[in-house]
Amino acid sequence: MLRYLGVRLLLIPVTAWILVTVVFFLMRVIGDPISAALGAHLNQQQIEERKEAAGLNRPILVQYWEYLSGLLRGDLGRSQDNREISEVVVTYGAASLELVFWALIVAFAIGVPLGRYAATHRDSAADIGLRLFAILVYAAPVFFVGLLLKLVFAVQLGWLPVAGRASTNVELQLQHVSPKTNIMVIDAILYGDAGYLVDVLKHAVLPAIALGLLVAGVFLRLVRINLIQTLQACYVDAARARGLSRRVVTGRHAFRNAMIPIVTVMGMQIATMLGASVLTETTFEWKGLGYQLAAYLSARDFIAVQGIVAFIALIVAVMSFVVDALVALIDPRVRF
Repeated sequence: MLRYLGVRLLLIPVTAWILVTVVFFLMRVIGDPISAALGAHLNQQQIEERKEAAGLNRPILVQYWEYLSGLLRGDLGRSQDNREISEVVVTYGAASLELVFWALIVAFAIGVPLGRYAATHRDSAADIGLRLFAILVYAAPVFFVGLLLKLVFAVQLGWLPVAGRASTNVELQLQHVSPKTNIMVIDAILYGDAGYLVDVLKHAVLPAIALGLLVAGVFLRLVRINLIQTLQACYVDAARARGLSRRVVTGRHAFRNAMIPIVTVMGMQIATMLGASVLTETTFEWKGLGYQLAAYLSARDFIAVQGIVAFIALIVAVMSFVVDALVALIDPRVRF
C-alpha cells in the first residue's frame, strides 16, 4: 500500500508540471499579454516599458525557467491591476471549492440512487426514462440549466435567491468574522447567527444543482451499468443461493463493488466541475475562482489566467492522488 501511494505521490509534481508547461506555452502562442490587455490604452513605448518590467522581452526559455522558479516559491505572478494572483486564489479559491463540494453532494444524491434504481429495474420504462435523463443533464449547457433554474425557482416562484453567495447585508457582516475562511457556510457558523447560515445555504442551492446535475448524469449511468454487471457475478449468484434477499444481495454484496468506478472517475469529474464552474459562477454571480477567471479572460489578462489555471492544475493533480488512495482502500486488487 505504501509503495503504491508513494508512486502516486511522485506523480503529483509530474502531472502539475506537464499541465503548467502546456498552459505556459499556449499563453505565449496566443500572443503578448501586455499588448493584448493594454494595447488599446497605451502607446508603443509604454507597452515596451511594461514588457521590459515584466520580463516578456527575454528569450522564451528564460521566461519559462523564471516562471517555474516563481511557482516553486508560491509566486503565481501579478495581474494587470497589480494584484498578486496568489492573493486572488486564496480569496476566491475557497468559494469555488465550496461550490464544487455542494455540487458533488447533489451529484451523489441524485446520480447514485437513481442509477441503483435503474439497474434493479433494467429495461423497464423507468430505466429508459432515467437513461434519457442522464444523457439530457450531461448534454445540456450548464449556463442554460442555471438560467432555467433561476427563471423557475427564483423569478417565478420566488423560493430562492437569484444570484450571489449571500445577501448583501450578510456578506458585509461576515467580512468581520475572525478567523475568516472565505467559505460562507463556515464563516456563518463562526458568526453564530442561524439566520445568516440559512441565507448562505439558500444562495448555494441553485448553483449547486446546476453544476451537480452535470456530473449526476455520469454517476447515474456508471452506477447502473456497473451494478448490472456486478449482479451477474458468480459471488452474487452464490449469495442468492444461500437464501439472501434481493435487497441484501444488492446492497451488501453488489453495490459496494459497483461503486469502485464512481470513485475512480470522481477525480476527473472534479476537474470537469472546476472547468464548468466558470459558467456556473458567471451565471449566478458566485464570486469564486471561475468568476474571476472569466473576468480576466474578458480583460485579456493572460498572466492572471495562467496563474489561476496553474493553481487549478495543482488541485486536479492532488485530487487524482486522493482518488487513487480511496480506490486502493476500497479495492485491494489495485495495489498489486
